[in-house]
Amino acid sequence: MASTENNENQQESPHRLIEGRLEKMAELGEKVELYPYSYDRTHNSVQARADESQLVESETKVRFPGRIMAKRGTGKTLFVPISDEWGTLQAYFRKDDLGEERFDQVKRLIDIGDWIGVEGTLFRTRTDELTVKVEDFTFLAKAIRPLPEKFHDMSLENKSRRRHLDLAMNLESRERFKLRSAIITDIRGFFSDEEYLEVETPVLQPLYGGATARPFVTHHNALDMTLYMRIADELYLKRLIVGGFERVYEIAKDFRNEGMDRTHNPEFTMLECYAAYWDYHDMMDLTERLIRRLAITFGNEGKLTYGDLEMDFNQPFARLRFMDALEEKTGQDLMTLSDDEVAAVAKSKGITLKKTMGRDKILDELFSELVEPDLIQPTFVMDHPKELSPLAKAHRESDGLVERFELFVAGFELANSFSELNDPREQRSRFMDQKALIEAGDDEAQPIDEDFLQAMEQGMPPTGGMGMGIDRLVMLLTDSNNIRDILLFPHMRPEGGQ
Repeated sequence: MASTENNENQQESPHRLIEGRLEKMAELGEKVELYPYSYDRTHNSVQARADESQLVESETKVRFPGRIMAKRGTGKTLFVPISDEWGTLQAYFRKDDLGEERFDQVKRLIDIGDWIGVEGTLFRTRTDELTVKVEDFTFLAKAIRPLPEKFHDMSLENKSRRRHLDLAMNLESRERFKLRSAIITDIRGFFSDEEYLEVETPVLQPLYGGATARPFVTHHNALDMTLYMRIADELYLKRLIVGGFERVYEIAKDFRNEGMDRTHNPEFTMLECYAAYWDYHDMMDLTERLIRRLAITFGNEGKLTYGDLEMDFNQPFARLRFMDALEEKTGQDLMTLSDDEVAAVAKSKGITLKKTMGRDKILDELFSELVEPDLIQPTFVMDHPKELSPLAKAHRESDGLVERFELFVAGFELANSFSELNDPREQRSRFMDQKALIEAGDDEAQPIDEDFLQAMEQGMPPTGGMGMGIDRLVMLLTDSNNIRDILLFPHMRPEGGQ
């Protein structure tokens, strides 16, 4: 069939195309209401297909709204795919059914990208396409700007910057973000089953804490005080444990003023949970149950594919001690070396050191470079050096270590957990160590939080805590290589640097 795509020559400038659509809009506005208030839909695209046999047999009329995605036909007929949230249904317009004026509106004045509601009966075309034979239609909204030309105009940059176009053009994107919502809903169901209370804590905080990161800073005019956007909700959730709640969790937006790459965005979603009377072994078991449940629900019977990697979550997760992994990669027991010797090992492995990097940052860099890329199957990395974990409890058996684990899958970290430090004297000492790092120039170290220390001094029971990056988890479960693919509106550099 000949195409009748409103003569929108792709060589024309966007300005000229918009002008042409505005001219059509003015003419169409003399004949129909351009922006009606509502539309009474009887079926969406999924419902129409599910009820097809009954609807066709009874010749029941359907009313179906959506966006026009193409127009093709001859002089007196038009086939128009119309897209809604769930898929596409074809509409068949005939001049003999609509009359000359109404058919002319569709053919000449209504463009690809416009929103329309069609009414008629369903039938199958000779090419076996389910189609609405249009007896009447309602114009719903004008697209003044044309949609991108097919998919090749939708680079990752363009998809991320103009998500509305990505969603309009790409059913896969819509399904991926629906899946993200379903994953978060299932996580909430899991914690409800585990008898956790979902809570909310402040986004704007007088002090930042709960992680090592550089914060975003703002100012509260009414109180005339500096506030920080939270880098973690840990210290507030622990206050709730002090207050008497035994199991709490939060799915929260956190903000860290740091670099951006395929697994980092400055605004991200975190799950944090805390349970009184638990330690990191209990949290390890909880985390394994959660991840296995998600892999069974959203994967292939507990198995996941991520790029070229295959992972099996049905087997017990591997457990690996942090310093043992480094010793295997470096050939040295780093716990026995001085700070200068640890720095020398890092340099020998090609790691660039900064003056502000203490022993903790050097060990972390060594682990990131040498160990993380090989952690493909779900693996709990346990028992970190104390310098890396100012909020974790000292290891009950190994001096210089703390009771902490990180969960790694597909070469990146998914979760972090502690046997939480609950001795306020030790916590104050750890905060003083962090203060020394700040004074030495480390802008990611944690300030002393006196209000939190006072809460701990009221008595905090033994507690296990865990934090999990929801965005990375969704990347894994949707086989997405870049965090921007699973964030509806990721942060982007200004276009053209402006």
